[in-house]
Amino acid sequence: MRSASLGEFEHLLLLTVLRLGADAFGLEIAKELASRAGRRISRGALYSSLDRLEQKGLLRWKAAEGTPLRDGLPRRLYTVTASGVAALRESRQVLRRMWRGIEPLLKDPTT
Repeated sequence: MRSASLGEFEHLLLLTVLRLGADAFGLEIAKELASRAGRRISRGALYSSLDRLEQKGLLRWKAAEGTPLRDGLPRRLYTVTASGVAALRESRQVLRRMWRGIEPLLKDPTT
């Protein structure tokens, strides 16, 4: 069975959530995206994208204890589902096939 097709930003979000593991909360996800991918995202866009991935069955969240900075309000801890991991693997395989043989075409002609 084919996994869900991933857009570039969905791909980045899933990779970020995987990378963060037990620290995959909204603010940390946004910080990691900015730091590693140079992508800044509004809070609303982040959560709507995370919700879309949840609807596709590629990630899920559970409530986690809040911090004193949040006055104890619970936070959402995100995790990538088995379907999300399968979609990432399939995407990686497709990209590897597409990249095969392309490197010579990308060489800088001035070197």
